[in-house]
Amino acid sequence: MVNASILATFVPALPLLGAIVIASLRRSLKGNSAGYLGTGLMAIAFVLTAVIWWEHRAAPYTHAIELFDWIRIGGMHIPFAFQVDALSLTMMLIVTGVGTLIHLYSIGYMHDDKRVSTFFALLNLFTFAMLVLVMGANYVMTFIGWEGVGLCSYLLIGFWYTNPAYNYAARKAFVMNRIGDLGFVLGLAWLFSVTGTLNFTEVFAKAGTLDTATLTGITLLLFVGAIGKSAQLPLFTWLPDAMAGPTPVSALIHAATMVTAGIYLIVRSSVLFELAPVTQDVILYTGLITALVAATIGVFQNDIKKVLAYSTVSQLGYMFVALGLGAYSAGMFHVTTHAFFKALLFLGAGSVIHALGGEQDIRKMGGLKGSIKVTYLTFLLGTLAISGLFPFSGF
Repeated sequence: MVNASILATFVPALPLLGAIVIASLRRSLKGNSAGYLGTGLMAIAFVLTAVIWWEHRAAPYTHAIELFDWIRIGGMHIPFAFQVDALSLTMMLIVTGVGTLIHLYSIGYMHDDKRVSTFFALLNLFTFAMLVLVMGANYVMTFIGWEGVGLCSYLLIGFWYTNPAYNYAARKAFVMNRIGDLGFVLGLAWLFSVTGTLNFTEVFAKAGTLDTATLTGITLLLFVGAIGKSAQLPLFTWLPDAMAGPTPVSALIHAATMVTAGIYLIVRSSVLFELAPVTQDVILYTGLITALVAATIGVFQNDIKKVLAYSTVSQLGYMFVALGLGAYSAGMFHVTTHAFFKALLFLGAGSVIHALGGEQDIRKMGGLKGSIKVTYLTFLLGTLAISGLFPFSGF
């Protein structure tokens, strides 16, 4: 168990180290050095996560790793602590595994960019924030990671800042996420006022003592936070605009990791949501309407990345339907499978855009099978998976 604690601490520390080193040396790093360093550290983080998962698989456990006493004011005690269990390990594998592949892809995709070192520093920083979000042992840790990924997504969406439209898209994403975050903060304040704690284990132990009206109010506010981060109605319009960022950003943030943070929050807080049936109904119908509306809008898009963006919103709607029905394991399974096939589709779209010299209008594409054979094959596999055909994971 001691080894697991040390390894788990290293998992978020490695991308943080990468972000600091690359940012500090960004003017002196030559060629693909930043990409190799950032990708290498991500790969090590993935290997460490896989080792922890293998140990956990043999003997499942929930283990809290308290690094230091962080906040102690009156009755509030918030340790800087990580929690390793089945849920956090699943998310850690997704973040580090898919993240490593996207970092690797970015080495080739971004090699001509003048600010490539800054790009990899931001990618590493984003990964660190996402790991803090999913590994936190209390709601405050989760919220720190939640805000961290919001900041990094703003910086990455507006990475090509010389284009005013991209800056607008970044601001829009940032502001719409803050709307959801307000609900999250209010929910946490209310939760602390009735339980006196924000540590997961203590909150869930006291959940049964709270009345239904209070739990409904708290869970609805937490769900508002999830709506903002996971792009559900009515706060979903930021996600298609966020396609302004480089394609690897779309794959990492807007397909595999950040947009699933809302799903993670509800699954992590499932003890509270199970005791608030009204909130579960709201989640169910919100997800259902979002899935239908987003898929319908996506049909009429011409931009290859916006088609995938609306598809992502629709798929997230499906996940919320599962959560509203109380099928948390099904929702998490969909999170895992979607992370892989949607990231694959975004990276495939990036390859097509690269091959066509920056063209993103699907009406001007076609007959590319002979020119980019590998992309054709991988894109086809991703399409079959998301279509739910046997024997792919989407089935």
